[in-house]
Amino acid sequence: MALIKTILGKTPAFGENCFLAETATIIGDVVTGNDCSIWYGAVLRGDVHYIRLGNNTNVQDNAVIHATYQKSPTNIGNNVTIAHGAIVHGCTIHDNVMIGMNAVVLDEAVIESNSIVAAGSVVSKGTRVESGTVYAGIPAKKIKDIGPELLEGEIKRIAKAYGMYSSWYKEV
Repeated sequence: MALIKTILGKTPAFGENCFLAETATIIGDVVTGNDCSIWYGAVLRGDVHYIRLGNNTNVQDNAVIHATYQKSPTNIGNNVTIAHGAIVHGCTIHDNVMIGMNAVVLDEAVIESNSIVAAGSVVSKGTRVESGTVYAGIPAKKIKDIGPELLEGEIKRIAKAYGMYSSWYKEV
């Protein structure tokens, strides 16, 4: 079972049918929707502000989700993939988004629906990633629009796949 810790009177709460890997750490004011998965080594630390995840969101291995004290909570929508090693901090991520491996999304950034932040990118404080786009680089900038092949073939496919992967671990 994951490390689930109450702090300052706030205990993490989970929707139905969620998978929490044994080495995941979830602390404080964290609430997930249904069908979420939080993978090995991931840390969701809701000690200084709240963290909210929608339905069917996956937080992959060694990702970190945090917020800024009394200022910037972290809100993550439905069908979102936070890939391996990503850092998501005090920002808003809408529905159907993929945050790539080792990407960083900083305070007060807004990632609109149906978009991708490419692996290794850094989304600077206060940046708004437009719906239907791919942002990449340091600092992240728009590099292209998302066509149906990326929306269906990557964003939605990966979110759905992680639901399937988590079912393998629930059966063990």
